[in-house]
Amino acid sequence: MTTAPSGPPTIYPTVLYRDARAAIRLLTDAFGFTQDAVYEGEGGAVLHAELSYGNGKVMLGSKGHGGVFDTAMGDSGPTGVYVVVEDTDAHFARAEAAGAEILMAPKDQDYGSRDYMARDGEGNIWSFGTYVPGASA
Repeated sequence: MTTAPSGPPTIYPTVLYRDARAAIRLLTDAFGFTQDAVYEGEGGAVLHAELSYGNGKVMLGSKGHGGVFDTAMGDSGPTGVYVVVEDTDAHFARAEAAGAEILMAPKDQDYGSRDYMARDGEGNIWSFGTYVPGASA
C-alpha cells in the first residue's frame, strides 16, 4: 500500500474552451473557484489559466491557438470533472443563483454521497458532491 502524497495535487484536469473567459467567469461566479493565474497570447486568447477549489486545481485555455496541446485535443468532445464540496446544497444554491445549467439537483446517492450536476456553456459536465474518492467509509 502506498501512502497519500502531501503537498499540492498531482492530477490536474485540463479543459479547452472556445470562450475561455466565459468559462472562467462561470467557474468563479457560479461554482466558487478562485482564479489563480491567466496567461494571454496575442489578441487576448487565454493560453493557460489555473483555477483552484479547495486543494484541487483545474487548468484551462482557449481552443484554436495552435499550441501542441490544442492541436492534440483537436475538436474533442466534452469532458467531466468531479469536485468534492463540503455542503452540496449551499454550493448548488450558489450555482443555480448564478444561472448555471443544472442537470441534476442535489440527490443522496446509494454510496453515501450527496451530489448535483451542472453543464458549462460548452457542454462539459461538472459534478459536485461529498464523496471523497479513496477515503475510508
